[in-house]
Amino acid sequence: MRIARAYFLESRFEFLKIARMPRYVISTLAFPLMFYAFFGLLFGGQRVGSISQSTYLLATYGAFGVIGATLFSFGLSVALERGQGWLLVKKASPMPPLAYFTAKIVTSVAFAVLVIVLMFALGAIFGGVHLTLGTWFALGGSLTFGALPFCSLGLAIGYLAGPNSAAPIVQLIYLPMAFFSGLWVPIAFLPPAVQTIAKYLPAYHLSQLALGTMGAGDGTRWWMHVLALFSFTTLCLSAAAIGFQRDEGTSYG
Repeated sequence: MRIARAYFLESRFEFLKIARMPRYVISTLAFPLMFYAFFGLLFGGQRVGSISQSTYLLATYGAFGVIGATLFSFGLSVALERGQGWLLVKKASPMPPLAYFTAKIVTSVAFAVLVIVLMFALGAIFGGVHLTLGTWFALGGSLTFGALPFCSLGLAIGYLAGPNSAAPIVQLIYLPMAFFSGLWVPIAFLPPAVQTIAKYLPAYHLSQLALGTMGAGDGTRWWMHVLALFSFTTLCLSAAAIGFQRDEGTSYG
């Protein structure tokens, strides 16, 4: 019970810490909703294949919001706390070692779910998005699942980047990846060269996994997108492990 309480308290205080940072909350919640309101609602009457653009962009901007929530709450937080020496304090405390990382994951997923719920409400109320209850849950579940691979990317950035360089590195990865993956503009509207590049990007596979729940994916089987995201997660965790071992050598010789 004491171990479970330690995990709970660490997750609770991590969430409160992030929630009290206006810059993070605004960038994580407001930006995806603002972009969806502009492109998904104002131009939502157009068609993308068999569905309306407002429905299509609900999946892609949902992926955009989930990725932002994980990278900024995980990557930047770990890098800053490493630079401040807070991780050394955590290691010296009697807290279970995995509680720190569990709290980061719980907080990232919580904000990702909040982004998804708000965007779903916006699409359903103002965008004329009509999906069956099962499709709503399938779409929300696929986007929530997609938070986990990008938590691993955030962890890798947090351990490999410095506290001052983490923010620009996140931006340099996040924004171009979102564009080239077809999260801002439907992938079919992008040049063929960009469509080819997109297939090698994890954000593309997340968006296609989400679009597949509505029958609007690229025709690839869902498990292939999951396999691509799993491979990406493994690669990021390996990079994070290298950064962790480097920190251990620096801290303890």
